[in-house]
Amino acid sequence: MKPIYYLLLLLAVLACSKPEKETIAENIDGHPAWIMQGNIYEVNLRQYTKEGTLNAFAKHLDRIKEMGVQTVWFMPLNPISKVDRKGSLGSYYAVSDYTSLNPEYGTMEDWKSMVKSIHEKGMKVLIDWVPNHTGADHRWLIQHPDFYFKDKDGKPAVMMDWTDTRQLDYKNVAMQDSMIAAMKYWVTTSDIDGFRVDVAWNVPAEFWNKCIPELKKIKNVFMLAEGDKGYLPKSGFDAIYPWHMFGVMIKVAKGEKVATALDSVKMSMDTLFTANTINLFFTSNHDENSWNKSDYGTFPGEVHAPFAVFTQTMAGSVPLVYSGQEEPLLRPLPFFEKDSIHLKNLNVQNFIKHF
Repeated sequence: MKPIYYLLLLLAVLACSKPEKETIAENIDGHPAWIMQGNIYEVNLRQYTKEGTLNAFAKHLDRIKEMGVQTVWFMPLNPISKVDRKGSLGSYYAVSDYTSLNPEYGTMEDWKSMVKSIHEKGMKVLIDWVPNHTGADHRWLIQHPDFYFKDKDGKPAVMMDWTDTRQLDYKNVAMQDSMIAAMKYWVTTSDIDGFRVDVAWNVPAEFWNKCIPELKKIKNVFMLAEGDKGYLPKSGFDAIYPWHMFGVMIKVAKGEKVATALDSVKMSMDTLFTANTINLFFTSNHDENSWNKSDYGTFPGEVHAPFAVFTQTMAGSVPLVYSGQEEPLLRPLPFFEKDSIHLKNLNVQNFIKHF
C-alpha cells in the first residue's frame, strides 16, 4: 500500500474537529480566539503582483477572505539594507530600519489603510519581525555598536552565511528595550494583531519573557515563533513551527517512512511543548518554496492532497497557505530578485476553501 493511503488512514486517528468558527470568547486555551477560526495566509508582497505594492495586493483581499483565510501574514515590510545586499533587491530579512516601511511597497498611510481594510473584512494582520539580526547598514551599527556581537576581529558578527546581516547581542539591555519599542510602534501606529518572529529560536527566553507581556499590555497580540524549541511556548509564544513533524512528512511523502511515523512525532511533540501550544502546519512557506522546491518537489502531484488535508485537520493546529499555493505555483520564487506570481487559474483555491 502506498504511503499516501497510510496517511489517509492515519488522518482519522490524528485529526479532530476544528473549533467552531463562531466564538465570542477573547481567548481559547490562552490564545487569541480568532486565530483558531481559519487559515494563516503568507503574503510575499514583492512577488504577489507585477507592481509589488500594498495597493496592488489590496485587490486580492476579497478573494483571500472567500478562500477561508482568517489571518494575513506579511513578510517583512521594512526597508532592506544596501550594504552587502544579495542580488539586486536584497533579502526581506536584512532590515535597515525597524520603524519604517519599505518605500518599494508604498507609504505608511497605504499600510494603515491596508490594515483597516483587512479588519473591516473580519480578518487579522501579522507582520514578519526579524529580531535576531539587522541588515548590514542599520543605523544601530553606527549609533549603538555595542548592540552587536563581535567577531574575532572586533567587527559586528555575521551568523552562518547571512553575510548581508549583523548579529544582535541580547545581553545588551538597552538593545532589548529598543527592540521592544520598535515592536510596540507597529502595534500602536497601525493596529496590527501580532508577529511572526523570524529565527525566534536564537533569541533567548529572557527577552521573550520580558517582551511579550509588554506587547500584550497594549493589545492581545498573537505571537508565532519560527522555531520548535520547548522554551518558546513557555516564554509566551502562542504558536511554533513543528519542524520535526515537517521533516517526517517529507520522508513519508518520499516513501522512506510509513505514515504511522507521524503519530510518534505527535506524541513526542505533546511531551516537549506545553499542552496549549499551537502548531503551524504547512506543506510550503517562503523558505521551503525558494530553497527546497515545495510543493512541486517535496510533495508533488497526487502526494500533495493528503498532506494538505493533514495540515488543515490536525487538532490544536493552525494551517498555513503560502502565496501562490492556490494556483498552484509550481516553481521556486527567487529570494533576491523580482519574479511575479501571476495568479490566473486558482485550481486549488476551492480545495483550500473547504477547510
